[in-house]
Amino acid sequence: MASKEIYYNDKTFKLSYALLNPKQDEVLLVLHGWGSNKEIMKQAFAKTLPEFKHIYLDMPGFGKSSNEMILTTLDYANIVQLFLDEMGLKANIAMGHSFGGKVATLLNTPCLVLLSSAGIITLKPWSVKVKIATFKLLKPLGMKKIRTLFVAPDAQGMSCEMYETFKNVVDEDFEDSFAKSKSKALCFWGNEDTATPLYTGEKIAGLIENSVFYPLDGDHFFFLKHADFIAKTITKQCNTIRI
Repeated sequence: MASKEIYYNDKTFKLSYALLNPKQDEVLLVLHGWGSNKEIMKQAFAKTLPEFKHIYLDMPGFGKSSNEMILTTLDYANIVQLFLDEMGLKANIAMGHSFGGKVATLLNTPCLVLLSSAGIITLKPWSVKVKIATFKLLKPLGMKKIRTLFVAPDAQGMSCEMYETFKNVVDEDFEDSFAKSKSKALCFWGNEDTATPLYTGEKIAGLIENSVFYPLDGDHFFFLKHADFIAKTITKQCNTIRI
């Protein structure tokens, strides 16, 4: 594994990454989801797509990459772009899972691969709405234990900066960003996904003008058992796209 220091908004980010197939010219950038890291993405795709130089990146605050700043999704995209610039690379394909799909979308690469991407606001169950309302009522009391009682599982154990970042991005409406995308988009989704339901994938594919939608068996991490199909589809659909 290697690391690269990036300077953004007067902060230093030490980003951990893995580079595979270094002699290849065309670049595949792979971004993980919220609370995950590059290792799960590498596990899925490292043995596929040998015609591409693979970059697996721990985004700030995840895996072995640092973060001491409250960020937005746009900040993440800016930092990832700075990382690519510092590496002297231009990505032909940006692949993103869940939260990473939103970041990948903002990079405007020729080909975009979305794996159960976040970005479409979903209706919250009544139980979740009650918890949110209760938290807002109790928050002014200054009770330190309230956060541990009500915080979402994806936000537990986070630093203050990452928790505030989580609040920035968790219910973000990305419909306009998808609609503005000029990338050739391949949208792969798990039929049984409950984190980013299938209908959200259908909506994203409808918003991106040049897109193809592929529903597949599995949950939010469906790509772990469909990596070969995804890779073959990328080779077929994106092999004529150049920077």
